[in-house]
Amino acid sequence: MANEDYRHLLSPGRIGAMALRNRIAMTPMGTNQEREDGFLGERILRYYEERAKGGAGLIIAGVAAVTWPDGACNPNQGTLSDDRFLPDWEDFAERCHRHGAKAAVQLQHAGKVAQEDVRYGRPMWVPSVPEPSGRGDMFADLTPEELAMATSAYAAPDAKVEYHVMDEADIAFMIERFADAAERAVRAGLDGIELHAGHGYMIQSFLSPKSNRRSDRFGGSVEARARFLVEVVRAVRARVGAGTALWCRLDGEEIGVEGGISQEDARRAAELAEQAGVDAIHVSAYADPTSGPAFTDAPLVHEPGRYLPFAAGIKQRVAIPVIAVGRITPEAGDTAIAEGRCDFVAMGRRLLADPTLPARLAEGNPEAARPCIYSYQCVGNVFLRTHARCTINPRMGREHLGEPGAAAPARRVAVIGGGPAGLEAARILAERGHQVTLHEREESLGGRLRVSAKLDSEVAGLVAWFERAARSAGVEIRTGHDSSASELLGSADAFVVATGAVRIASVAGAENAVPAESFGTLLTETAGAGVIVVGSDVIGVKAAEALALAGHRVTLLEQHGFAPQMGLPRRWRAADAISRCGALRVQVDAVREVAADRVSFTHEGSRAEIKADHVIWASGLSAAPGFANALRCLGAEVHAIGDAAEVGYLQAAILSASRVAGAL
Repeated sequence: MANEDYRHLLSPGRIGAMALRNRIAMTPMGTNQEREDGFLGERILRYYEERAKGGAGLIIAGVAAVTWPDGACNPNQGTLSDDRFLPDWEDFAERCHRHGAKAAVQLQHAGKVAQEDVRYGRPMWVPSVPEPSGRGDMFADLTPEELAMATSAYAAPDAKVEYHVMDEADIAFMIERFADAAERAVRAGLDGIELHAGHGYMIQSFLSPKSNRRSDRFGGSVEARARFLVEVVRAVRARVGAGTALWCRLDGEEIGVEGGISQEDARRAAELAEQAGVDAIHVSAYADPTSGPAFTDAPLVHEPGRYLPFAAGIKQRVAIPVIAVGRITPEAGDTAIAEGRCDFVAMGRRLLADPTLPARLAEGNPEAARPCIYSYQCVGNVFLRTHARCTINPRMGREHLGEPGAAAPARRVAVIGGGPAGLEAARILAERGHQVTLHEREESLGGRLRVSAKLDSEVAGLVAWFERAARSAGVEIRTGHDSSASELLGSADAFVVATGAVRIASVAGAENAVPAESFGTLLTETAGAGVIVVGSDVIGVKAAEALALAGHRVTLLEQHGFAPQMGLPRRWRAADAISRCGALRVQVDAVREVAADRVSFTHEGSRAEIKADHVIWASGLSAAPGFANALRCLGAEVHAIGDAAEVGYLQAAILSASRVAGAL
């Protein structure tokens, strides 16, 4: 595919005084990778540098607090609240420029969602005291450990939930703090400044009629509610001049929020921001912040291109460029720019999965970029107040640790197993110079990931990428032969065993049930069959979700939580989908016996039994170390990875593969 297919996305662009090599921006994201003391630190600097090196035209550093530590939302968050932080931002700008990208910072005050203020007993600054509202299911389906992490700010010794309603002196003070931070950004050599006026933060809370119930000149009409934003824009523009690009991020709508920001509100706010002096509008969205499923409507969009209509509506009302965001593929982004619905496309998770995506597009080889599967572990980790990580890219957040060097000496390495761990290990080993042969007993590659691939096109794309990348690296792949340890013994100097995990029939009669990995055979049945899914790991939950969506009467028996291996936003969506389809979720103490058409269990201390047309066994997953042990007994050098070493599912499997392959 030639780069002509992305000629609009890859064409040069301009935001105010800032000229960009292409129309791809890295969207600002809070990742919790900065230091705890407000400094950026090497970890996040290398993270940003990789995306600049990968070809993005603009790198926007996320959520820099303007009054840090006050008003911070994350325990690890950068800031421009004081001159002492300037050296890190100078370093950030230099690294972006070194690779041809422009550098920008998103300025933010978290306002009513400033968890760090709660943690340390400081009042949260708001336009009005928030009224309790929303679905309130944000903490559903968290494990006890996750719940403790997510609510850790509220459990701190000095924690206190208290609000400070801002008077006009407070508003004037905050306007100056935004202007101070913007001036520091310019002094640090940054090219652009984004004002975060979305996602429930301070400026957005003034814009939203849901959270702004003031009766003074900063509340009421759209123009009055936008006054704070307008005055911030004017103050910042006065400080930084016309030579620095300035834009704001707005919510195109508060989706599903009664009395929230409407699309017309957003369009009018964009007009007012343009009149005040911004050079562009970055269009996102917001939803019910108390609801897990709503969180994947906004600000974390699950539906591809969901916010493009918001961007297009604002584009019709302003003369300045519009930046679109929200799960936009390169193809959709190129088309949107060509059709005049937006001018730039901001990408987030796609650039976490593979920082080189823009470069791959430019060289006409988009298939070489590792695809995002939208498992949302990145955002899920931030919700738990820990470092963002990517399920499928083990280097994300670990860029500062460096890349493995060339193998010395190069050796013959046999990889046993063609699932994600085996394929990742084989690719890295081959790229480092080893002579690699991968052995897979099945005809097809992908291991248990093939189950998800049948249901999810993004996962199917990842399986295809693993195979392409391994072959491109020079891996010899042999499928369809179940070789023994003794057969392979002399074929390699070292063995990497990635034979995965197996389902153990740990309950009487479980062997009579349909294995979870084979549940797809039931999708072809006429809708309405009764199905019991025993076990709620990732595959069990995906089986229940798929069968419920197909119209079957599903009962999911949960014994150890609801898919704790899933990233939280994806878990919330799965639970919501299962619920909407009428499936029944039952927490059980223990499963006692399984038959082909019934399951007995204890529930709240009492024995119970349910019947169905089919029973799926999705429990008892255990590592399969047999092949590795057989090789060790023969005196071979063996390295077990992935579920063959310890059941940890996709993210852990890929991480262990990268670590072993990088060190061998």
